[in-house]
This record gives sequence, C-alpha cells and structure tokens, in this order.
Amino acid sequence: MASTSGVRVLAALAGAEFRRYATYRQATFAGAFTNTVFGFVRCYTLLSVAAVTGTMAGYDPARLVTFVWVGQGLLAVVNYWGQQELPERVRTGQVVADLLRPVDLMAAFVAADVGRAGHAMLTRFVVPVVVGLLAFDFYLPAHAWTYPLFAVSVLLAVLVCSACRYLVALSAFWLLDVRGAQMVWVVASGAGSGLYFPVTVLPDWLVVALWVGTPFPSLLQAPLDVLVERGGAGHGLLLVAGQAAWVLALVALGRVVQRRAVRRLVVQGG
Repeated sequence: MASTSGVRVLAALAGAEFRRYATYRQATFAGAFTNTVFGFVRCYTLLSVAAVTGTMAGYDPARLVTFVWVGQGLLAVVNYWGQQELPERVRTGQVVADLLRPVDLMAAFVAADVGRAGHAMLTRFVVPVVVGLLAFDFYLPAHAWTYPLFAVSVLLAVLVCSACRYLVALSAFWLLDVRGAQMVWVVASGAGSGLYFPVTVLPDWLVVALWVGTPFPSLLQAPLDVLVERGGAGHGLLLVAGQAAWVLALVALGRVVQRRAVRRLVVQGG
C-alpha cells in the first residue's frame, strides 16, 4: 500500500507539472518556432558538409536530415537547461519544507521533470519534426521495432538528463550560487551529446571516451542513432542498455550526494 501511494503521489506531481507547462502557450509556441528556425540553419550547414563527400561521419543526407530535425524536437524534451527552483530553494532555506514532505526530494524532482517532458513531447517535439518532414527528405526507419526502441531511448534520455541536472542542482548545498556549475554542464553536455554535431565527427578515441566515460551521448546521440538505425538492431539495443546503465549509476550517485548535502544543510536564522 505504501509503495502504491508513493507511485500515486509521483504521478500526481508529474501531472501537475504537465498542466503547469500547458498554461505557457505563448512560450511553447515561441520555443517551437525558434527550434524550427535553427533546424533549417543546422540542417543546411550539415548537408553542405555532406555534399562534398556524400556522407558526414557515416550519415547519408537523409539520415542527417532526420538527425537534425528530430534532434531539434528532442531539445525541449530532454531539456539540458532545466529548472532552477531547487537551487533557489536551497539558497533561501525553503528546501527544508521540501525535505519534511513525505516524498523523496530526488523522486519528486524526476517525477516533475517527466511531466514537463511529456508536455514537450506533445508540443515542442511535434512542430519541428512535422516541418522537417514537409521540407526535406527524411530517413524513415525500415523496421517496426525501431519505433518502440526509440520511445524507450527517449525516456531513458530524459531520466539521464534529469539525474544529471539534479546533481548540478545539489551543488547549491555547497556553492549556493550554481550558475557556474550550470554553465559548465550546458557546455560540456552540449558538445558531448550530439547537440551541435554528431559525436562521430570527433576522433575515434574521443568518441569512445565520451560513450564509456560520460553520460553525455545518452542524452541525444543515442536516441537519434536508434531512430536512424545506425549500426542495426544490435547496436540500437547496446545504446539503450548503456542509457539504462547510466540511469542506474546516476541515481545511485544522486542518492549519495543527496545524503551528504542534507547533512551539511544550515538554514540561517533558524
């Protein structure tokens, strides 16, 4: 009964966050429009590179188009930039109220983020992808299993990013001002995840280091490679397994950091 009640609470938090983002209609439209405009810029840039040799880092033009436009749609779903409520609540001491609630701080953070991602999937994802489909020749998966595997990969990407951003937010217990840590995270994750360019354009040794040593490729490169069927079914399953492993590792690390952060929490004036 206790676990069922906990699941209901987390589902309610996810639903509340979904409804919260649904109220920002103008911001949603502006974000989708901006992602679409930058989709054209990125797409033509990468296609111009591929036009020289016919491919770019193993992607033919159709796969590059899919990589760019689906990637533009996933930006708001995965959400590198994230919310800043938790660091601000740590700075003001309001996080004490969060810690007294019967819901774990990390679980509440991730549940709310899943609700946000669900709204983004129905809005911010759809617009760029539809525009890309109308304006360019997409690579459409040749196998039916690719679509459910892509959906699982996207969910894991959201969880990996949420866990990473939670760790960045926890740095507020030590730093109070997390803007520096946030900037490092955004730059590093963007460069190492396929946000700016496919990771495979980098030297082989660096590509291996990114896949094995960091969670960054799991954020965007993995689901996009699954969708364009790069390497076939075996490679896609390996990518999803790697994402799942990173989720487990980051959640375990988050639990350890959270326990240490709570021990050192000091609220001034009380």
